[in-house]
Amino acid sequence: MAAGERSKTVIVTVSSRHMDVSPSLKSYAELKANKLLKYYDRIQEIEVVLDAAKDGTRVEMIVNAEHNNTFIATHDVGGAYACIDGCVDKLERQLSQHKERFRNRKHPVGTEDKRSRVEAPEPDEV
Repeated sequence: MAAGERSKTVIVTVSSRHMDVSPSLKSYAELKANKLLKYYDRIQEIEVVLDAAKDGTRVEMIVNAEHNNTFIATHDVGGAYACIDGCVDKLERQLSQHKERFRNRKHPVGTEDKRSRVEAPEPDEV
């Protein structure tokens, strides 16, 4: 392992309400949840809750990260696998936006650096 690399293990909990989770669905949810580390590396725990209701399956994913950051995504359109994919898409967007805001908090977008701006004389003043 190189000096800058660190092995990251994340606790992924898959639970269900009003249904039984098959081993293939559980492994699929764990696989997709572990891909979220690519977007934000300070994730500590991911909880996946599958709920079977009268109108279909609902999936909720809760991501706990460092500094008490919590990201929640729910999806209820389609089957269980489609709901997991929908939640992962929503969390990818949330985590990417959070990471971007976190990295640029000292240099907000829209403000120019005064040192890099060089004022040139206008052509009609010459």
